[in-house]
Amino acid sequence: MPNLKSRPGLVGRQRESAQFSKLLAIARAGRGGVLVLRGEAGIGKSALLDDFCERATDFLVARLAGVESEMDLAYSGLHQLCIPFLGHLNRLPAPQQAALESAFGLRSGSAPDRFLVGLAVLTLLSEAAEKRPLACCSDDVHWLDAASAQALEFVARRLATGPVAMVFAVRDPTDRPGLLGLPELTIEGLDSADAAVLLDTVVSGPMDPRVRDRIVAESRGNPLALVELPRGCTGAELTFWHDRSHSTTPRSQRLERGFLRRVQPLPPQTQQLLLTAATEPLGDVRLLLRAAERLRIGADAVMATEADGLIALGDGVRFRHPLVRSAVYHAASPGQRRKAHQVLADVTDPEVDPDRRAWHRACAAVGPDDAVASDLEGLAGRAQLHGGLAARAMFLERSAALTVDRAQRVRRCLNAAQAKVQAGQFEDVPSLLGAAEQGPLAEGERAKVDLMRGKCLFAGSHGNTALPLLMTAARRLEPLDTRLARDAYLEALTIALYLGRLASGPGTREVAEAIRGAQSPKAPYKRDALLDALAVRFTEGYPPAVALSHRAVHAFASEELTLDEALGFASIAAATAASLWDDVDWDVLSCRYLQIARDTGVPSALHPALVTRILVHLFTGDLAAAASLVDEMQSVSEVVKSTLAPYGEVGLLAMRGHPELAEPPMRDWLDHLRTRGEGVGLSMASWARAVLCNGLGRYREALQAAREAAENPLELGPPQWALAEVVEAGVRSGEISVAEVGLERLSMMACASGTDWALGVEASRRALLQEGAAAENLYREGIERLTQTRMRVELARVRLLYGEWLRREGRRGDARSPLRTAHEAFGEMGMDAFAGRARRELLATGEKVPKRTAEASAKLTPQEAAIARLAAQGLTNSQIGAALFISPKTVEWHLRNIFVRLGITCRAELRSSLPTVYRPAP
Repeated sequence: MPNLKSRPGLVGRQRESAQFSKLLAIARAGRGGVLVLRGEAGIGKSALLDDFCERATDFLVARLAGVESEMDLAYSGLHQLCIPFLGHLNRLPAPQQAALESAFGLRSGSAPDRFLVGLAVLTLLSEAAEKRPLACCSDDVHWLDAASAQALEFVARRLATGPVAMVFAVRDPTDRPGLLGLPELTIEGLDSADAAVLLDTVVSGPMDPRVRDRIVAESRGNPLALVELPRGCTGAELTFWHDRSHSTTPRSQRLERGFLRRVQPLPPQTQQLLLTAATEPLGDVRLLLRAAERLRIGADAVMATEADGLIALGDGVRFRHPLVRSAVYHAASPGQRRKAHQVLADVTDPEVDPDRRAWHRACAAVGPDDAVASDLEGLAGRAQLHGGLAARAMFLERSAALTVDRAQRVRRCLNAAQAKVQAGQFEDVPSLLGAAEQGPLAEGERAKVDLMRGKCLFAGSHGNTALPLLMTAARRLEPLDTRLARDAYLEALTIALYLGRLASGPGTREVAEAIRGAQSPKAPYKRDALLDALAVRFTEGYPPAVALSHRAVHAFASEELTLDEALGFASIAAATAASLWDDVDWDVLSCRYLQIARDTGVPSALHPALVTRILVHLFTGDLAAAASLVDEMQSVSEVVKSTLAPYGEVGLLAMRGHPELAEPPMRDWLDHLRTRGEGVGLSMASWARAVLCNGLGRYREALQAAREAAENPLELGPPQWALAEVVEAGVRSGEISVAEVGLERLSMMACASGTDWALGVEASRRALLQEGAAAENLYREGIERLTQTRMRVELARVRLLYGEWLRREGRRGDARSPLRTAHEAFGEMGMDAFAGRARRELLATGEKVPKRTAEASAKLTPQEAAIARLAAQGLTNSQIGAALFISPKTVEWHLRNIFVRLGITCRAELRSSLPTVYRPAP
């Protein structure tokens, strides 16, 4: 699937970056330098200037941009550049000061001498760069007024001394011949690999590889073409050339108008052939020639079309620019477009490409057409293979629109709405439900409308409104469709779990009671077993539900998952596994869930799958993998405009143990969660804070947070994990009675679960409340059991507890081994707070523990190491993001962590402070 990332600042451009680095280095050394960037419109000159300015972090930066409407205003562009430095005018020699003031209208008089104006600007910029080097960027120089351009060229040719770096961006040489002879760099298009990466950053969901290759080829590496044409489109819309796949930004409209001026004078047959080619998204030459033959367009007209230069026919049909295709298609009348679609449908082989043929027929339809609608419905599954779930939803939506029979149209509208929900396109669902309500609705169909409306409300963070709707829908469906009723109850239970303590109406118990009172299906699925287990849990308690829960979770982890099961129910199955302390099935299921979510290309499905996998990595101690997925989740959130709380990031910050980084966002998230009614998030955040504070030795704060997290013990995951934090923090803070109550609840659940993870945690926390041989045996049992699991973090924590107990028993020699092992494990995992706690205990045993220097203690994750290495080389956040396929904001977040780990405060200190193993090659 395409990378679901926010658009990086730059993709590729290593050659340009090297030139920028050289130019800035010259200026830092006290010498002047200049570079002229030349290239066609949209090739990325402005983005490169942005990058240049961002790299000049230790420079003063001055910018100007030529404006077409100001080309007749003398010195208007120069005024933009000099505004920040006008305070230095009084330092100029009197003639220069007078000339510049006259040029800028600051004094009356005759027109200034242009030589004096140029000399004045040179002096002014040199004065401005006296304390810090100066970077001057001039964009769209081809639109500068002539006087400004002449003055700037004068300055550029005289920058031999003085720490000033000047960069100009201009189109082809004829636009500004005066800049010829200066050092220049021709900006070319991205290569195919980089172009594909950039394209994927603005398209969500799978796209037919043939369509991607065609867009990349037509763009010729032009970033504007790659970004503007598909912006806001899904892969499905581009794959089938949907009407919505049309960029409407001012820049693209400007380019389209220019291309249309070349198309409109062409002969009608040439225009017809161009439109037909624009309507066919694959760029299939043989198909186009068959269409030309059907339209009775002769070979001469075909050759004339190619000779005009707007299109090329070779291995495929390639437009000169993707926006030519867009301009031709959208400038045509509806009737002309229908004719093009119809002829393409006529010449498309129904055996080879039935879904594309059906889509062309649908676009050619003048009004409702049951035959076409039926074809679309039948081929929606095949369309999914080319364009993902979004393509299936698109086919079903169009099928509904073309349906004549009202009852049939209602059914198809509901199916299309369901497909849109599954594809995460919730914004399209209300109109489909509204269309369905226009027709005669049976009782079951009314229930389906409520069901999908509830799902949309939940997606919009209106869980307390959505839950009653889903409950109503489930009750309506019970006598009509047992299978759908059960799925509606599971959706309702999911929402109730999400709301948690913030539910304002029915909660988990009420939903569970309704489930247990409903009829069971005759042929149960995996999700039915899960639903029954959860219903028992929330009505009878944790122990009676354990056996049922283990069987249900194991089925999800070991048996084949359908798409519906993975996207609809794997998340709650994984949460159930976590609440059982079932490390094996949790690990397997979370991995399978994430893979399926990635394969579908649905960003809204990817977010919860990433959270699930991040939590597994946190418990297994692979914080580097967790950090990488946090980056991916942040990028996905940017694409889908998600407002979900960053659960994975909360846990990662807690495990790393830096309060100055963790606590401010944790406070913000708690406020955000309460506003959204996200009770499950409150439990997660409280558990994370408890872990953070236990690691830091702030036990009273840890106890308060842990008790809040464990407030609703039947919720899935954090309330169970928090019980261990309650016991540890309670004992360490002297709240023994609170610790004993927490241990009683923990023991009840752990013994019922029976996993080594659960029993290992229980044994180690029970040891905290025991003495002598009983305590030691329990610590050893905990270590032995946890050694059999994947849970490296908990194993290291138990060794730490054991070592602390041994030291307090006066057995300092015995304490050193578990403490040393724990200290090393925490250091390797990057858990600095717990590593610090283990170090203090080791020191108390008399062990010599080296101070945590940057070389010894700055254990950077692979992602952090890569970022630090690139930053030390002088790359900007945008360049690092492009290189690592993460957003500049994510780079900034990592750099803050890196600075803390290395004990530095700015990028300038990176190269000298970076441990040798992470340093860039000289």
